[in-house]
Amino acid sequence: MKPRVWVAYTGGTIGMVPSASGYVPAPGFLARLRQALPQLDAPTVPDFELYEYAELLDSANMRPDDWNRIAADIAARHDAYDGFVVLHGTDTMAYTASALSFMLEGLRKPVILTGSQIPLCEPRNDARDNLLDALILAGHCGIAEVCVAFNGVLLRGNRTTKVKAEGLGAFESPNLPPLAELGIDIRIHRERVRAPAALPFRLRPFGDAEVAALRLFPGIRADFLRRALAEPLAGLVLEAYGAGNGPARDPDVLAALTQASARGVVIVVVTQCLEGRAELGTYAAGSALAAAGCVGGQDMTAEAALTKLAYLFAEGLSAAEVRAAIRCDLRGELSAG
Repeated sequence: MKPRVWVAYTGGTIGMVPSASGYVPAPGFLARLRQALPQLDAPTVPDFELYEYAELLDSANMRPDDWNRIAADIAARHDAYDGFVVLHGTDTMAYTASALSFMLEGLRKPVILTGSQIPLCEPRNDARDNLLDALILAGHCGIAEVCVAFNGVLLRGNRTTKVKAEGLGAFESPNLPPLAELGIDIRIHRERVRAPAALPFRLRPFGDAEVAALRLFPGIRADFLRRALAEPLAGLVLEAYGAGNGPARDPDVLAALTQASARGVVIVVVTQCLEGRAELGTYAAGSALAAAGCVGGQDMTAEAALTKLAYLFAEGLSAAEVRAAIRCDLRGELSAG
């Protein structure tokens, strides 16, 4: 029997159509898909069921409630299908992939996110290949992880970030090579794939703890930082310079971070650089952030750090427990060392 794949169509460019105000998500995607891709009936393509959400979103409108909904829908069908595909807009796909990786604990099936930079309705598009790749991988690859399939590569979802607004190679995984490459043949790098966790499969939905992200910039003022760190904020991803450096010569900025940390705000430092890791003891400017109570996020992406914070707070952990857990690898989101 052919594998069975459940496809969640959440919206995004892949199913958009032109309108007077630009491309917009449109219902009726399955009919358009069947017409555009006769290859869906090929023996190597799994059987699939497409579920179209009532409200189709440009992914710029995605919120944590939408992550919870998608995760719950996958969890409810986890045992009934061999794999899952989530059709999603590219703008926040890396956030959703990271969030799903934490929410779907003990995952036993592939969950593949994909979309496109050019809608399926256009004669020249990347939607066909991305969707076919995602379906085939979801049905046949046996990788029990949340991944992003795009432009001929399969990336771990919580290592992925969008790097191009217009190019077809929209996503990269800067600190982890691809899990698979799809050329003439599909080459899966099994040595990079995580073994399924020795945990029962469970849905771990996000709660309402407030987490945020902030990018450091030259001249950032302490009063601005204090407002950003004010209650009810529980956690902040601070995108710092280089190896996790900040304005060590500004005592007011450091005081704002220290006061927030003492109050229980968990401040996770990641690097603004595309590659590398935030190690707060490498430079004095990073040590100053550590002394202010910040914790280094190592080589996590900002997307993974933000959604990991949301996950840990939803688990009911204290601020001290979240600070300790943020440095532990839970779903392959950070490297050892």
